[in-house]
Amino acid sequence: MGAQATRESGAARSASWADLDGSHPWRDAVPGAWVDYPARRRRDAELAYLNLPLAREMGLLPRRGDDRIDAATRRAVLDAFAIVIVNEYDVAHGVSVPRRDRLPRRYMATRYLQLQHPDRRGTTSGDGRSVWNGTVTHRGATWDVTSCGTGVTRLCPATAELGKYLRTGNDVASYGCGTASLEDGLAAALMSEALHSAGIRTERTLAILELPRGQAIVVRAGRNLLRPAHLFAPLKQNDLVRLEAAVEYWIDRQVANGDLPAEPRRARRFAAFADAVAETFGRLAATFEREYVFCWLDWDGDNILLNGGIIDYGSVRQFGLFHRGYRFDDGPRWSTTITEQRVKARRIVQAVAQIRETLIRGRRVPLSALARDPVLARFDRAFAETRDRLLLRAVGLPGVAADRVRRLEPAAVRRLDRAITWLERARSSKGWVAVPDGRTWNAIYSARDLLRELPARYLANGLRPLDAREVLSIALSSFATRRDRRATRYRRARARELQSAYLDLLARAARRIRRPRSDLLGEIAARAAVANRYARITGEASIYAAKRLLRNRRRLGLEGTGRVIHAFVAEQTADPAARPALTRTEADARDVRRVLDALLEITIECRHGR
Repeated sequence: MGAQATRESGAARSASWADLDGSHPWRDAVPGAWVDYPARRRRDAELAYLNLPLAREMGLLPRRGDDRIDAATRRAVLDAFAIVIVNEYDVAHGVSVPRRDRLPRRYMATRYLQLQHPDRRGTTSGDGRSVWNGTVTHRGATWDVTSCGTGVTRLCPATAELGKYLRTGNDVASYGCGTASLEDGLAAALMSEALHSAGIRTERTLAILELPRGQAIVVRAGRNLLRPAHLFAPLKQNDLVRLEAAVEYWIDRQVANGDLPAEPRRARRFAAFADAVAETFGRLAATFEREYVFCWLDWDGDNILLNGGIIDYGSVRQFGLFHRGYRFDDGPRWSTTITEQRVKARRIVQAVAQIRETLIRGRRVPLSALARDPVLARFDRAFAETRDRLLLRAVGLPGVAADRVRRLEPAAVRRLDRAITWLERARSSKGWVAVPDGRTWNAIYSARDLLRELPARYLANGLRPLDAREVLSIALSSFATRRDRRATRYRRARARELQSAYLDLLARAARRIRRPRSDLLGEIAARAAVANRYARITGEASIYAAKRLLRNRRRLGLEGTGRVIHAFVAEQTADPAARPALTRTEADARDVRRVLDALLEITIECRHGR
């Protein structure tokens, strides 16, 4: 296990980083659920990014400190993470490892289910280019730490497809190279920190190590990095001993971290486990729809954490509009769409109910027998409640008003929801279009733009409805063609209905909290401007921003790169007028400000994208 406490001395900090040496409790708790690899030291790595706020939260650095990264910390991070596994290809070809580079402990690649693998049972699949570094415990919370880009394992899809072991860094198959890129690592850091700051659960980037030829080792951390797929593999294989051990491990971690109440009775523990997953996935499915997050949920439970955290940012997107037709191109198959994610999340919950019943009864229960299990109703309730709550947050209603409207005026909330849903799901007359990572059918209206602008327009118009053409004009997106911009009779009718629903909800909220409509609308205007900020980071913006950051990284240096990333994330969630202090010197300030402004400009340009 990781260090239980961290003293604020350089030596103690190094010892904490040094605890991330491959030891991990999963190895002892669930035998057979991993593949072990010896590893060797990499001496060609440089530290490119260190997430100081996260490192402090995990107890790896002192709680208080500036953004300086001293030589001892840099060395400790490199010692912990600058590694590459010695895999089956290396052993078969007699690759020699100098004694001074051999690491004393082995690192595990965990087994889990993946739909990319032909057997669909999880016998050959799991971490294909990642290993688990270990855990750290601080202030009552235990964190998992993993590294991506540390070499190709036998669990990658290419090994199963080609029937042979592969050399790390090969160009035979993209799913079998075992490497990660610096650019992708920076994009993941930008996106994951932005989503985390917005209250969306995600694994986070702890550090990025630069390797030659644009490659990298990307170090990720989370309070529990198990996926549903870690449980679905032994379920599919009918290995009930390993399944129960895996479920018990997850429950114990959640209880220890304070994320699940303790329950001593065996059957009740499994029931509480299924209930918690149902509520978590109901909330996350609704959040993904309302926040326009594409995460590619599927039946295998591979691309999401069991606690609802987002992972694998190579295929994660936050859209600026509700691009409901977008599909990610993953070679032989297309991804789910953003609207299909709810169905997939519900299917995952049903499989968790299957796990609960299988463990309680001691034999595998058919999935079809759980089609009306109570956890599915729990999922549906969590989904509906979260969608309503996030809708009212986007509208800008303050907490008390939102709670009362949601409880006491459900028909008014449903009416506005239907009106907003039509607006955000209207699609371009252009039809399907190809995009660099797949295909899409573009949305033509921005509900966020409309909800941000309406309060001020109503205040200026004496709380009277606007002309329907004006409403449609406010909401038009950059993807709207000339034909899409026509204010047809049908569209004008929908715009009038949206306004009627909006103003009706406003009147009901004002009555419920006994405030004048104009007074409440003034507060709504301020809150809606924050909830629907003009420029939110999208998947496209994170890619282009990472390219710009990569080009300027040498000039910025290690600490400057970190300042840009965290200032950029602050711009996504805080008042732009209250920018954080960025640098210590005037020269540094110019460089950091110039790159930060460039990243913000990219965000504005891509704000309606994918």
